[in-house]
Amino acid sequence: MNVPTAPPRVLTVAGSDSGGGAGIQADLKTMLALGVHGMSVITAVTAQNSLGVHGTWDLPAEAVRAQFRAVVDDIGVQAVKTGMLASAELAGTVADLLTGLDAPVVVDPVGVSKHGDALLRGDAPDVVRTRLLPLATVATPNLDEVTRLTGITVTDEQGMRAAADAVLACGPRWALIKGGHLPGSTECADLLTDGRTERWFRAPRHPGPHTHGTGCTLAGALASYLALGHDVPTAVGLAKTYVTGAIAAGFPLGAGIGPVDHGHALRAR
Repeated sequence: MNVPTAPPRVLTVAGSDSGGGAGIQADLKTMLALGVHGMSVITAVTAQNSLGVHGTWDLPAEAVRAQFRAVVDDIGVQAVKTGMLASAELAGTVADLLTGLDAPVVVDPVGVSKHGDALLRGDAPDVVRTRLLPLATVATPNLDEVTRLTGITVTDEQGMRAAADAVLACGPRWALIKGGHLPGSTECADLLTDGRTERWFRAPRHPGPHTHGTGCTLAGALASYLALGHDVPTAVGLAKTYVTGAIAAGFPLGAGIGPVDHGHALRAR
């Protein structure tokens, strides 16, 4: 009798999106679609839908620590992804928990929602920059998050190189600067660099409005592919392909911005 073996295990540390398009929900859907076992540490609960975030409630630091220890000490992890950390206290708590962890860490420094709602308050960006980014295998800021973390405003692809240098100066091994918000471009160009080598990942820009959860989905996919054993450049390329397909298949939901389709790859098989 063959005994089933567990798939690679990936932990997401992020906020809950009640609308199901981003955050913990997007991460777990992505992980299921890519063949890994997703687990979660919830940092905050949000009341949100296609129109925006209507309320947020941080979990106590004790609850975050207890979730993390319960998963890591028993089940173990082969990659970790962080998303919404909400406050300086929670960002510091997560940094403490990740210190010394023997697994790749993808840090998505979520600052605001798709609708412009603040998801990282007060001194939290400083904690992310000084304590969390140095622990990251890959940091995945978009252009707005680059500005929030480094003060650099990016208006073209050359500016993305300066942004990557500034992010790398904070300590991650790799920086993936996402160019989806670059104005006037017909494609989405992302820059990956470790300070020595530089790789561009490009995809056509899809005109559809339903892009809620794009950043969470990319970071969750990247963590999944790292857990599956791929090196960072290969994992980024695979994650870019997956999220591009999810954006292309995005669907309307509610009266506002709909989500990307995390299950598109499953239905295509």
